[in-house]
Amino acid sequence: MYVKICGITNARDALFAVAMGADAVGFVLAASKRQVDPETLRAITLELPTDVVTVGVFRNELPGRILEIVELAGLRGVQLHGQETPADVALLRRRVPFLVQAFTVDDPRLDRVDEYDVDAILLDSPSPGSGETFDWSGIGSLVESRRVILAGGLDHENVAMAIETVRPWGVDVASGVESAPGIKDPVKVRRFIANARTALSEFPPDPRSA
Repeated sequence: MYVKICGITNARDALFAVAMGADAVGFVLAASKRQVDPETLRAITLELPTDVVTVGVFRNELPGRILEIVELAGLRGVQLHGQETPADVALLRRRVPFLVQAFTVDDPRLDRVDEYDVDAILLDSPSPGSGETFDWSGIGSLVESRRVILAGGLDHENVAMAIETVRPWGVDVASGVESAPGIKDPVKVRRFIANARTALSEFPPDPRSA
């Protein structure tokens, strides 16, 4: 189970998430209450263990600019959260070790999801960043064919149920583990990761993750 803590804005929160067992930490480089600039991000990544998957979150950014920031900040992954095309993804695929394309659950592009050459797709609520969940029952066929990272309104209280219902490859949380926008609540982070791990242990291994 891939567990990502997103919307991190400082080294303290990043280090704590990693210490609690997060597989990845995410940093928003698009306009947002949680936005960080590339120089600040570089200072944070330098403090993290080298095996941590550091993911930059971009929205409708030019592929060339994304690659500049990846190099500057030492990122290991990119998560695209806009209206990126398969052609945009193809330009990044050659240079980015871990690539994720996010879709809202009502995005018409999901009909063409197989055109996106990415390591995983992220499914979010119709209003990303709102902290709202969505109906998980209708995405079973997608989970069977692709690595799906579930996001949208997750927190330490519902993540186990989300995993049981959807059986995703991973889960992603930002506002659900915060005390304020961009500031993580250590108790919520710890409980979210622990509950995600506990839920995973209750189910047989997913053969797709082998």
